[in-house]
Amino acid sequence: MRFTDDDAGRLALRDGDRVLAEYVYAPTDPQVESPRPYAHLQTIGGADATAYRPADHVWHKGLSLALPVVGDENFWGGPTYVHGHGYVQQTNNGAQVHRGFRHADADGVARVDETLDWIAEDGRRVLVEERALTGRRISDDTWALTWRSALRNVTDDPLGFGSPTSKGRENAGYAGIFWRGPEDWTGGEIVGPDGPAGDAARGLPGPWLAFVAPDRSAGVLMRDAAASDAGDGPPWFARSEEYAGLNPAPFFYTETVLPAGEELVLAAVVVLGTAEVAAHAGAAGELAAEVRAASGPESAAASAPESAPESAPEETHA
Repeated sequence: MRFTDDDAGRLALRDGDRVLAEYVYAPTDPQVESPRPYAHLQTIGGADATAYRPADHVWHKGLSLALPVVGDENFWGGPTYVHGHGYVQQTNNGAQVHRGFRHADADGVARVDETLDWIAEDGRRVLVEERALTGRRISDDTWALTWRSALRNVTDDPLGFGSPTSKGRENAGYAGIFWRGPEDWTGGEIVGPDGPAGDAARGLPGPWLAFVAPDRSAGVLMRDAAASDAGDGPPWFARSEEYAGLNPAPFFYTETVLPAGEELVLAAVVVLGTAEVAAHAGAAGELAAEVRAASGPESAAASAPESAPESAPEETHA
């Protein structure tokens, strides 16, 4: 596999003549959608596995890193949740701005390292990010993308990373590396380590979840890579009934405070394959361990709270 740059603001991840992913690093989305790089994904079998600006939530962009609460800034897109007032459109929609790439393809693994600035709507630089993306085959019909983001607070003050739930909204803990599936995947099956999980997986911890398209033409598995197998992993934001979405969500219930000058790591493994994609959970775990080993001891990963409510009411905005 290899990444190639078409000089039009996007990279193509190629496996021979086949394009498995397009990574758009110079988006043209409006400020209110919190512009950020995102990836369009396909299976080796040719099935589209992501959505872009779906009608229900135009700020959803394929696979991307989206954070609704970074201090007072919104890097998710759309309105901000304000407890007691609901979702309110504010002038706080930041953008992730690409600054440069370094390529390091080797031994069948395509890799690109990217530097980004996270810029508030008022022009202030809030975070500097070092992002690493890798792509590789893991079987004849399955491939995997790893995503690691190291975020450094470049302000003079601590930054709280949270979610609408950490701000008081029930069952709306979305924040992090977020996968939005195609619109025709709505109603598909969510599977976890113990079997079918459905939307009840939302808010519960676990190392991975898989999503299978309703017609069983394809499946996607996400594995949190920042948490080790020693724990259960972070809570998940997961949807099937309203739309197809998966997101390991370490700030679901509580905020993580990042002091000035320090670094926070978010990382995930995304496996794309057939309806039997859950069979590759072991391979995803191995890739997660590889990402953690490459991170080194200097970086602290976001961690999940020790406990979470057993259930919570429905929420429909994310």
